[in-house]
Amino acid sequence: MSCQRLRVTRIRTSPWPKTVDGVLLRDPTPADVDVIATFRNLPDVNRWLIVTHESTDELRRRWLSVTSSDTDFSCIAEINGELAGIGFLEIEDGSGQPGKPRGTDAGIGYIVRPGHQGGGVGSAIALGITQAAFVDLGLRRVTAGCFADNAASWRILEKAGLEREQHGRGDSWHAELGWIDGYTYSALAEDWLAEHAH
Repeated sequence: MSCQRLRVTRIRTSPWPKTVDGVLLRDPTPADVDVIATFRNLPDVNRWLIVTHESTDELRRRWLSVTSSDTDFSCIAEINGELAGIGFLEIEDGSGQPGKPRGTDAGIGYIVRPGHQGGGVGSAIALGITQAAFVDLGLRRVTAGCFADNAASWRILEKAGLEREQHGRGDSWHAELGWIDGYTYSALAEDWLAEHAH
């Protein structure tokens, strides 16, 4: 009898829908792309983003491929039937030497639609996608980055249970401000789950 080497593949099971603090997080639909296109490239939205412009074609390609991807679990944030923001959850490989496990980590992010800032939407997205990464997808580590001057963003990450692990001095180029500091945040599943077990 011979032993066969098994290849494990992730079968896509969406963690959405999920409601967090009154915000519905759900899979994207084709109709969402046109709404995202109305705010994604606004100067107020892009001020703190690394990618400051995406064409409607890029947005359409990216968002329409989410529901068939094995690694992209991005979502739409909705309040009372209105798109209020978008969340990003991309499964990644962790850092390490050859032979490391693959697909164990996630990078997360969020954009809150103008008119919805300051109402808890960003916090609900960050908490929901972190919970999805650990509880629903069984990942071991979540990371996120932001400009250090973007206090609203790092407060959201901290509220979601991520900890600042790096302060990069002058490591991030900002078109308006020049070289500025950046922060990296992270959470490990065992720590986050122990803190957020309900």
